[in-house]
Amino acid sequence: MTIDARVLLPIAERAVSIASEIIKTKAPGAVTAKGDRDMATEVDYAVEHAVREFLTRETPEIGFLGEEEGASRMSDGLMWTLDPVDGTANFLHGLPLCGVSLGLIDSDMPTLGVIDLPFFNLRYTAVEGAGAQANGSHIQVSDARDLGTAIVAIGDYAVGENAQERNRVRLALTQELAARVQRIRMFGSAAMDLAWVADGKIDANIMLSNNPWDTAAGVIIAREAGATVVDLDGSQHSMTAHATIAASPKLVADLVELITEARQSTM
Repeated sequence: MTIDARVLLPIAERAVSIASEIIKTKAPGAVTAKGDRDMATEVDYAVEHAVREFLTRETPEIGFLGEEEGASRMSDGLMWTLDPVDGTANFLHGLPLCGVSLGLIDSDMPTLGVIDLPFFNLRYTAVEGAGAQANGSHIQVSDARDLGTAIVAIGDYAVGENAQERNRVRLALTQELAARVQRIRMFGSAAMDLAWVADGKIDANIMLSNNPWDTAAGVIIAREAGATVVDLDGSQHSMTAHATIAASPKLVADLVELITEARQSTM
C-alpha cells in the first residue's frame, strides 16, 4: 500500500487532539493492573477507544495497534500505533510528564509521528522528508559534541518478570553515564524523551526497550529534527530494534561505547 504520509498528518493531528482533550479533562479513574507495578487507567482505555474509532472511520485501509488492547486491524504495509497515555504512572500521580504518542509505521519504519504533551501545550509533528515541528515551528536537535556537556535522559528501570536481571544493565549504564555526562534525567515518558531530543531540550536519550507504541512517533520526529537514532550496536533503528538510542549525531559513537561497556560489565 502506498499513501503519502503528508496527506495523513491532518488526520493524525485530529486524532491526537481527541486524545489530548480526554487527558486534560478526565480524572484517571479506576486503575487496572497489567503486571508488577504496571497499570492502565480509565483514561488510557478511553483515549485508545476514541482514537481507534476515529482512525477506523477516517483510514479504514490502515491497520491499528494500541498499547492497551493490541491490534484491531492488520495491514500488509501501513499501521497506526498508539500509546494513549505515555507516562501513565506520572499521570496517575498528577505529574504533567505524560502525553499521547501516535505514529504511522510503513514496513517496519516510522514515517509519521504526532506527540502531544497536553499539560505543556506542546505538540510535536513530523513526516518523513519534511522536517519536524513543535507547535508549527521548525525544531532541530542540539549540536552537543561532548558527553561532559550533555544532558542524557534514560528510560524507566524495568518492572515485572525478571526485572532484577534486566535492571543490572540499566544500573550499570546509569553508573557509566554518571561518571561522564553533565546530567542524567529520567522523565518516565518515552514520547517526551524523544520529542525533547528533537527539540534540543536534552542532548540524548537511551531506552533499553523498543515497543512500537512507545517509540514510532518519537523516532521519526527525532530523525526529522536531525538526531541519529540507532539500536544497541549502533545499527540503524527500526521497529524490531532491541533498544532506542537517539542523540545529537556527534554523541552517538560515545553512547554506544558506554552501553557496550555497561553490558560487558554485567556478563
